[in-house]
Amino acid sequence: MTGTFSSFNTSLSALRYQRVAMDVASGNIANASTEGYVRRRAEAEALGAPAQLAMWSRYDGAGDGVTASGITRMADPLMDARSRREHGTQSYLDARVAVLTRVESALGEPGGSGVSAAMNEFRNAWQDLESNPDSGAARSQVLATGSSLAEALRTQAGHVTSELSDQRAHLLDVVHEVNSVAHDLATVNKSIAMAGPGVDDSDLRDQRDVLALRLSELTGGVSTVRPDGGIDVTVAGQPLVTGKDAVELTVTGGVAADGSDDGQPLALAVGGTAVTPGAIGGEAGAVGELLTTTLPAFRSGLDQVAKLLADSVNSLHTTGYDQDGNAGTPFFSYDPAGAASSLTVAITDPREVAASSQPGGVLDVGIAASLGDLKVADTAYQRVVSGLGTEVASTKRLATTQGLLTAQVDSTREQLTGVNLDEETVNLMAAQRAYEAAARVMSTFDSMLDTLINRTGA
Repeated sequence: MTGTFSSFNTSLSALRYQRVAMDVASGNIANASTEGYVRRRAEAEALGAPAQLAMWSRYDGAGDGVTASGITRMADPLMDARSRREHGTQSYLDARVAVLTRVESALGEPGGSGVSAAMNEFRNAWQDLESNPDSGAARSQVLATGSSLAEALRTQAGHVTSELSDQRAHLLDVVHEVNSVAHDLATVNKSIAMAGPGVDDSDLRDQRDVLALRLSELTGGVSTVRPDGGIDVTVAGQPLVTGKDAVELTVTGGVAADGSDDGQPLALAVGGTAVTPGAIGGEAGAVGELLTTTLPAFRSGLDQVAKLLADSVNSLHTTGYDQDGNAGTPFFSYDPAGAASSLTVAITDPREVAASSQPGGVLDVGIAASLGDLKVADTAYQRVVSGLGTEVASTKRLATTQGLLTAQVDSTREQLTGVNLDEETVNLMAAQRAYEAAARVMSTFDSMLDTLINRTGA
């Protein structure tokens, strides 16, 4: 539109656009600390003037000003996907590190109260008995140190059993959160799809991204942006969230509803379709691996140590003779189904300690000497401890490296999506000055019209 009054419309459009720009900048500043907020930018579009139809017109006009064509979320879908993937890996490693560190700490190795120290004391007691075969105190010390060693192994097995129980409860908590977040994401997807053209759904998309990121952390799920702006999530290749619909992740075996062990192998399903626990990532994947592989393997190692200890000691002890000349009986007893958790000293009378290799040979200490040098179980236990230590160190190293990568990705994403208060302050001031300039233009044309209307003519 050209003409005397067109400049008013041009100035008015500038006032309107700069007001939008100030609103966007102030909104960015207000949400600088809001989790998941992606900064916005007001987009400007010039309004061109229509062609003049007058035959002799030689002026097409300067245009009709400016309009806010939309508000853009400064997000990069590829960077968002990369962030979700790295956070899923980080969550998996962090969960493993937390549990493995607790298990390693509970070992107390090296230290004065661990199994290694108890094994040394047990051997030393046999060596003392070798030096003092007729000492009742030395025989009592053998029983006492044997009981301490059995208790140390039972304690270690108890720590693993407690950790397994904790992780079963942890898995149920994770599954519950997964289903809650999936339902929330489906609801947000529905709201985004219902938003009409021209409606600013930036806040909904912020919520969508936060929920999708959390699902990646919990399950390592893969997210795909839909044409309508929603996000679909698949877990272990199975759809968990599809548009406005969400199915549930369920534990179908291995963990009862109360968190106890139901005696079955761990089994999971997405929407009723069975999935391999190892195919799930994130926190749920880490817990599943701990329950099915890591912790059972460590407990099995302790059982092997307890069994080897008991069998090797018993094999010698039953070939010897006690203080009364009677044939030796098994020193240790255990349940083969859980050797470490059930290991106990089978004899209670110090006189039944079979230190002699000859019947009636009270001063013969052949068996005591052999047991004092027996280190088969020590070597096996050191392998178990060393294996755990290696796994802990390796997992910590991977978690540290992954942490650096995740932080780098987050930093790159933050540079694009995060709010820079200095930049937003400059944008706010620029919009303010432009608003003032547009107002001054309007005031100037008002003065010109006043001169034209009121100060010219007769």
